[in-house]
Amino acid sequence: MTTQRRIRFGVFFQGVNFGTIWSSDRSASQYDFETFRRVAQTAERGLFSAFFLGEGLRLREHFGRIHDLDIAGRPDAQTQLAALAAVTERIGLVATQNTTYNDPYDLAKRLNSLDLLSQGRAGWNVVTTDNAWTGANFRRGGYLDHADRYRRAREFVAATQRLWDAGAGAVGTQVNVDGDLVSFAAPAPLPPSAQGRPVIFQAGDSDEGREFAASTADVIFSAHPGLEEAIAFAADVRRRLPAHGRGPDDLKLFPGAQFILAETDAEAREKAEWVTHAQVSPQTAVRFLEPIWGRDLSEYDADGPLPDIDPVVDEVDGQRGSAFQGRRALETARQWRESAAAENLSIREFVIRRSSLRTFVGGYSTIADRIVQYVDAHAVDGFNVSPYLVPDGLDDIVDGLIPELQERGVYPTEYAGTTLRANLGLPEIVERGELAA
Repeated sequence: MTTQRRIRFGVFFQGVNFGTIWSSDRSASQYDFETFRRVAQTAERGLFSAFFLGEGLRLREHFGRIHDLDIAGRPDAQTQLAALAAVTERIGLVATQNTTYNDPYDLAKRLNSLDLLSQGRAGWNVVTTDNAWTGANFRRGGYLDHADRYRRAREFVAATQRLWDAGAGAVGTQVNVDGDLVSFAAPAPLPPSAQGRPVIFQAGDSDEGREFAASTADVIFSAHPGLEEAIAFAADVRRRLPAHGRGPDDLKLFPGAQFILAETDAEAREKAEWVTHAQVSPQTAVRFLEPIWGRDLSEYDADGPLPDIDPVVDEVDGQRGSAFQGRRALETARQWRESAAAENLSIREFVIRRSSLRTFVGGYSTIADRIVQYVDAHAVDGFNVSPYLVPDGLDDIVDGLIPELQERGVYPTEYAGTTLRANLGLPEIVERGELAA
């Protein structure tokens, strides 16, 4: 054993995505509770710290129609987690909840309720949005300026934590919040759970998002699983912590990753060939480009080169996203064309390459040795695993990889405690002055 540190896993049961191979005969329903139960219980058998449900507030659309090439919607995440609390014992239960289109008091009570019912296993992945496309569900349109997303999120999270902290004193304690974007007066609705309050997760990767995580979150998700980029990301986030009165162990780093495993490296590479081509069909590959180009590209051959036409500069529809508008779209298209041409990649090959950057492919022993390098470098605290199949996409990790990691002394052999906070290695709750004011 080269280190006393430990690596942990969480499972990311994705929402809208094409990474889950829904077209396979081995893929189960995205609506049937049995699917969620099997994934959660398999993860718990593997001593995973958390089961995380991605949640979208609107079905994904493509040029005004429901997108029909990937997973598109499922039952409410909080409802699912409440049901899973009854059939699991130790694994944490985490869901995405939006600070733009929720109200602090209502969400604080619902999260606190799950935390109590699960005996201290609840978590909240804090996300923001400012687009009118999502807002149309709530008749609010794009009322929130882009610059105000994190301002509201900070006030929102602080308000919920004040409610939770007040409940630790006495249920019914009055909490008065008078912020610029969040304002209410209400009694604390519930007492705290065994872990004090739900664990806060956050996934923003912008400078503002990283600063928000450094000030507020307990866990930050990232899209930087490569070793060198993970080291750089960790250094940038951790350097921000002292300004908020926090130490390096107060924030855990969990990059997202996909694992394609087998007994040998050769077998894993063969499996990866099937996985990536099942994930990225010819139609999926072409549609992957369309938000950038802002136009229908169905006449292009997925086995041919990237389109040589320029993207539409004006916004096409609300789901296209601010990152794909105007000059950004032109620059992105230019970079993608140059990158694909340099390696002589077709549209499909290029999309597979881009969507496979977060994938560990190899034999159990090979990947275990790679993960030890992450542990030794203190680059991550864990990985948020996206299974390419549900419900059995975690089996190779639990039955093949984890025993190798345990043998190397870098993965737990039992749960550290009964709460999510304990099983993430987070310090116990210490009431922060700015939240208790």
